[in-house]
Amino acid sequence: MAKMYYEKDCDLSYLDGKKIAVIGYGSQGHAHAMNLKDSGCDVVIGLYEGSKSAAKAEAAGFTVMSTAEATKVSDIIMILINDEKQSAMYKKDIAPNLSAGKALAFAHGFNIRYKQIVPPADVDIFMIAPKGPGHTIRSQYVNGKGVPCLIAVEQNATGNAYKLGLAYAAGIGGARGGVMETTFSDETETDLFGEQAVLCGGVVELMKLGFETLVDAGYEPENAYFECIHEMKLIIDLINKGGVAMMNYSVSDTAEYGEYVTGSRILPYDETKARMKQVLTEIQDGTFAGKWIAENNNGRCYFNSMRKLLAAHQMETVGAELRKNMLWGEDDDPDTASN
Repeated sequence: MAKMYYEKDCDLSYLDGKKIAVIGYGSQGHAHAMNLKDSGCDVVIGLYEGSKSAAKAEAAGFTVMSTAEATKVSDIIMILINDEKQSAMYKKDIAPNLSAGKALAFAHGFNIRYKQIVPPADVDIFMIAPKGPGHTIRSQYVNGKGVPCLIAVEQNATGNAYKLGLAYAAGIGGARGGVMETTFSDETETDLFGEQAVLCGGVVELMKLGFETLVDAGYEPENAYFECIHEMKLIIDLINKGGVAMMNYSVSDTAEYGEYVTGSRILPYDETKARMKQVLTEIQDGTFAGKWIAENNNGRCYFNSMRKLLAAHQMETVGAELRKNMLWGEDDDPDTASN
């Protein structure tokens, strides 16, 4: 049984007198920084010179520094830039400015797990990994709630790494939803698998194929969008609130019967599970990480071409037009996406 921590188990006072550098001010960075500030923490933002995010961070009331300067003056350095950019940035701006007793923190274990970053032995290394996108972390916090987090400690040089990590989790609101103890390896491998096999790769491919099947059969693309894509959020919201049982309670008995007789025809159990196991093996043995690192080192040609193809897909163009006329059509702020 996984060990869980909640607000009663976390002591924010462990962050008293400590300066926290949030490196990056994107989706995760802005959420962590704003939540920590609202929790009374001393936060500075570390960015590369010329970053377009600097103006946004300053407008939100933060002091913005270079990553190197932020590392020098801070006690906790939370790295929240893209995985593929962390290693080079760490070697250039963080490693030369780390000193004994500081804490290096992550929201995802990729670079520690695959040894793209190898910190010195005299610093704490911990991870607070929220189980949701940054915009949801912020919106949930503002609404008095919290996105559950994972905590892992790779290196406990000071003896206080767990207490610091739990305090940090409380500071961003994670302890309201629960903080589960794990390891860097387990978080990295399960996160990559979930993204690829289910949440992003699996779901997007399923929606796309469903949309194409209806359109190919002569149905209006708008109808196909509503049935295969728009309603996905409505279904997932029910599952998120009360499990599959709540979803089945809320849909018709016809829909529930269709779930039982058709789901395994679309995703044959043995074949699908075998492919999922292969995906997991490639994550565990570093094959996927190697491909992604090479993709970034070679101009991201495949990545960029696939992004371009997806943007041009009919489900995306039709969906964009339909959303303009929905009640939230004028709302393009991801911070409100979970509301």
